[in-house]
Amino acid sequence: MVIIMRKSLLVAAAIVSVVSFAGVSVLTFTSCKGKSKTEAVGSVEELPSVKIERSYREKVAQSVDFTANLEAYKQTYIIPSISARIEKLNVDVGDKVRKGQILAELDKTQYNTNALQLANAELNFARMQPVYETGGISKQEIDAAQTNIDVLKETVANLEENVRLRSPFDGVVTMRNNEEGDLFSAMSGTGIYQVMQMSPLKAYVFVSEQYFPQVYAGMPVEVRVDVYPDREFTGKVSRIAPSIDPSSRTFKVEVTVPNAELTLRPGMYARTTFNMGEVDNVTVLDVAVQRLTGTNDKYVYVLKDDDTVESRFVTTGRQVGDRVEILSGLSEDEKVVIAGAARLLDGVKVQVVDGVQE
Repeated sequence: MVIIMRKSLLVAAAIVSVVSFAGVSVLTFTSCKGKSKTEAVGSVEELPSVKIERSYREKVAQSVDFTANLEAYKQTYIIPSISARIEKLNVDVGDKVRKGQILAELDKTQYNTNALQLANAELNFARMQPVYETGGISKQEIDAAQTNIDVLKETVANLEENVRLRSPFDGVVTMRNNEEGDLFSAMSGTGIYQVMQMSPLKAYVFVSEQYFPQVYAGMPVEVRVDVYPDREFTGKVSRIAPSIDPSSRTFKVEVTVPNAELTLRPGMYARTTFNMGEVDNVTVLDVAVQRLTGTNDKYVYVLKDDDTVESRFVTTGRQVGDRVEILSGLSEDEKVVIAGAARLLDGVKVQVVDGVQE
């Protein structure tokens, strides 16, 4: 029985040992006859592979966006300075009007009364003139008659303006507050009509003070509105405030926007783009820029001379095609990782594939 057990152990038994050498794990099988067989079960971990590109300088257009509201170039309320009944309203909301066009007519009783008084005063003055020349009346009397005529002329002219209400400019009627037959009160404070000049329009833009030297009268400005996302309108700077607002560090710029077809309307929200010229700045491919999770901080990986990577926080500027302007944090001609950054950590050694893109 003992002899049989020994033979079985000699056939089946093997000493299995695990040896670790130079980072390689192997299994060593040793038979009862002293023979061994070694099998590798692992290998040295390869270095992360990356692609890089050298950063370089190029001209970057300094386009700056500001928001604004479109406004009528001119607007006015048609308000007579007298109290009278409204006899006729000639236009309604939405009607286009011309400069000098009569919009409303009021009761002419006051006007007619003063016009008759003026006519009578002029007739009396004509009768007094020869009498004065012959010495029948004094210089003081003839002067008083002339003064009365002048006062009546002013009154009649003023009444004529207020009983025939005219548009002061070409525009569009945007409001009507009364009906024919209403008794208009000069103390009401509201106008019969509101008229706006919509061609052109204007927008007041508050521009950061750093751009004050770049903005000039006549400067073209791109204008976009949300209601026409596929259209671009071109305006120009018409006025520039001569001073800076110390509280906001901005200055006010008036932009005039042509609107011959009345496509745009006052009150629309607009985005204006000013081209402030070009500057030479460092740029990299946008895929090189990483964002720190949970923040707005951005960084890139830079390859050092010892083939390790260094994470570098950067401040980005404008997007130029597939490249990003770098305002700070990176210099010209540095090797920046543009592929393989997901596996990297600061200080990790890497291997560059496909060479360096110059």
